[in-house]
Amino acid sequence: MPTELKSTQEMLAAAVAARAAEDPEIVSVKRVLKLLDKTAKSNRTYGSANPVAQKFSHQLFEELTTHLTAYSKLTFLVQRTALLCKEYVVYQAEQDGGGESIAFKLYSDGIRELALHQGLTEEDLGFFLDSLWGGLDPTKDDDDIVTRIWGKNLSSISIVTAEEVAKASVGNEGFFRLDGGMSLSDSTLRELLDRERSRGRHGGQGTGDGTGSGSATTGPQGDGTKNASTPRNRFQSGLVGYEITEEELAALAKEIEAESNQDALSYILDALTAILASESSPILLTKLFGLWGNVVEALLREGKWTTLENILSLLLETDAVRPDLSEEHKQHLASVLNGLGRAERVKAIESYLNRGPDVEIEGLSTIFLLMKPDAVPALCSLLANLVSPAHQAMVVEALTVLAKDHPDPLVRGLSDRRPIYVRNLLSILLKWNNPKFLDPIEKLIRYPDAQVRREVVRAIGLFRPNGSGTKLIPLTDDEDESVRFAVLKLLVSGHYTIPFEQWAPFLAEDSFMDRPISERRGVFQAIRATCGDEAVPYWQGLMTAWAWTNRRKKEELAVLAAETLGKLATPAAVAALTLGSRKGGSAVRQACNVALMQTHKHQREKRPPPQGTNGESS
Repeated sequence: MPTELKSTQEMLAAAVAARAAEDPEIVSVKRVLKLLDKTAKSNRTYGSANPVAQKFSHQLFEELTTHLTAYSKLTFLVQRTALLCKEYVVYQAEQDGGGESIAFKLYSDGIRELALHQGLTEEDLGFFLDSLWGGLDPTKDDDDIVTRIWGKNLSSISIVTAEEVAKASVGNEGFFRLDGGMSLSDSTLRELLDRERSRGRHGGQGTGDGTGSGSATTGPQGDGTKNASTPRNRFQSGLVGYEITEEELAALAKEIEAESNQDALSYILDALTAILASESSPILLTKLFGLWGNVVEALLREGKWTTLENILSLLLETDAVRPDLSEEHKQHLASVLNGLGRAERVKAIESYLNRGPDVEIEGLSTIFLLMKPDAVPALCSLLANLVSPAHQAMVVEALTVLAKDHPDPLVRGLSDRRPIYVRNLLSILLKWNNPKFLDPIEKLIRYPDAQVRREVVRAIGLFRPNGSGTKLIPLTDDEDESVRFAVLKLLVSGHYTIPFEQWAPFLAEDSFMDRPISERRGVFQAIRATCGDEAVPYWQGLMTAWAWTNRRKKEELAVLAAETLGKLATPAAVAALTLGSRKGGSAVRQACNVALMQTHKHQREKRPPPQGTNGESS
């Protein structure tokens, strides 16, 4: 290719890309198609009823509705490996995607343009997704998308097929040169087709068979009156041709180069896929399924998650593609799929992920979710040995789904001495919100890691939000301040009961008086909420006892006791405050008087207003 032409093409490509980046509609179309690709893959992998697939479908519907509200429709031309809108490439198939891309699927089923119109419902979108990958009634022999869409006859989805384009092009001066070379950026392919048909009906063109209506047809040595269609009629082959612009030529050259430079792995996988779809020899099929197992292990070791996802999706669809497989071959296929979570394969994933935090992980979440529940023990081991928090979070997400009905390996893992691993297991058990896990969780009250003990407090509050709080008493003496305040906050809620005799040993310790005043206040409030009047004699004793040692600290406790009794405000509490206001020290008497005034004020506020003789407030 001459240097000048190559340079011009590069400049044109750069200009096109720049304009596409600035066009908000193109940006929106790309976003919708990227989500459409992701949704189609999830539907194909898990089925449309799976929660993951439904989540993606709902996101796609919301994004598509936003686009259609802004632009009324979404229209794109279909090429074998790409989708175009306004002559911009808005979707490009992955290099190793094979026949799994949306573009290839639409193209191979004969669709050359697809339009989604405003008013598209979520039901319409679900039908389109099912049609795209054949998820409809398996008893019906309607394998192509065109048949399904035409059968449904939806006003919100319209298509142009390759057959329509061919019929409109035969006998015409090049279909894409209508109205003085109008560009597809100005009109859709459907509009150009309708315009061409209208022109033919009104006498401007032939009948569609290549013979011009009313045209003079003479031999090669005609008298000059022959119609321009005569040479085309004489040499008509039924093939359709188009003029190629320099930009299109450059795009074709780039596509050919991409195919020529296809990596060896993609080439081999494409070949194996072709063999799987067409091979009839039972011996060769047996060898092929054995080879697929090696392919899966190799991709796991190398971290080729996206490629592996495509392979597994293909194998999951094998029954539909090859209904003639024998039972033996079906068992071979099941062993490849069911063996994904074998211990040695999960160990290979571990080795790859622990190479560093920046290794490629796109698509790995899907691989985890494709595993069977028997992979739970291996995934627990993986979670325990991973270094990166991001990688751990991905395994936690997978275990939350896979282990819900098989929780025993997680419960056993709570006894592990690795605190990060135990915290991750606790996070999964808390997500399940099942009180049956409280007993094994409560055994971690004395676990060495403070964060684990805080999670234990949270689990108790979640799984047993009321009742006896006796098992929480040891945590009020925890060495970590954050754990102590967490349990006090839970007890102050007033939803738990604890006999005062359980608190007495804790209060009698000398270390209790050495704690910060805010913590001692919190303990007294927790006792008020869990014991009520049972603790009144203890607080009354603090206010009236004569202190010979630690006088200042004991006086602080007595003042806190008066404050707590004021909030308790029961008759027994009021009697104790009255006694303390007479027999306590000066600071205590003042605190008791303040508490009594607050108690009387609250009691007056709670009394109903006096009624007059006519029933109205006086």
